[in-house]
Amino acid sequence: MDQRANVTPGADAHVLYSVEGGVATVTLNRPDAMNALTILMKASLLEALERARDDAEARAVLLTGAGRGFCAGQDLREHAANLDAGVGLDNTVRAHYNPIILTVTGMGKPVVAAVNGIAAGAGASLAFACDFRVAADNARFAMAFSGIGLAPDSGASWTLPRLVGPARARELLLLGEPVGAAEALELGMVTSVVPSAELAASARDLAVRLAQGPTLAYGAIKQALDFSAAHSLEDSLEVEADLQDACAKTEDHHNATRAFLAKDRPVFQGR
Repeated sequence: MDQRANVTPGADAHVLYSVEGGVATVTLNRPDAMNALTILMKASLLEALERARDDAEARAVLLTGAGRGFCAGQDLREHAANLDAGVGLDNTVRAHYNPIILTVTGMGKPVVAAVNGIAAGAGASLAFACDFRVAADNARFAMAFSGIGLAPDSGASWTLPRLVGPARARELLLLGEPVGAAEALELGMVTSVVPSAELAASARDLAVRLAQGPTLAYGAIKQALDFSAAHSLEDSLEVEADLQDACAKTEDHHNATRAFLAKDRPVFQGR
């Protein structure tokens, strides 16, 4: 079992990467700034996520933030400097945020967000892109875009309506009012809410459970859901058939079928 810990994928120690028990943990590590995202940090985050995607030892991914916040979104000091320099957004949405979100949503393994404290703007969008969101009871989500005169980014206009419905997503994005953990659970924004002292353990337990599951089948389920969100039933049925054919060839399916017939519990190897 890989026991690597606190391995930084690049020169930026503001994003940490480790693997243990089949779980790749990606930690936003700029707690003094509520893990607000700089250009360097965004590049390192993408690198870490790509590493998790390609790491054969990682069968689930846990994304979290160090300190009192998950992620406050874009670093506005850096952004203000870009505005003063006349470069505007400096193409950060296309160059950084879009690839990060597509890597999370396209990950062929489950992704769990452990949301501690504030998740604002792109930070909230990053959590919404994950498959599961375990939130501390002191977590807050803020769609802060309109408050600084911007449209949403990082997929919020796509993920949020699918979590809470189009009318509530419109309200949250236009008004930008923070949503506490209890309300977020009621709205469907998060998977579960736990006491803040139990967040790390609860989120990791979920990630470990997923890491012990049928990794390739999980990836196929994600593909089927993403495809069906924008295609007809007829087309979705065809994709389901293709994905079933692919999964039927895996060792996990063969072994799980035999285990079921023998009334045993299956042990999945992720292949």
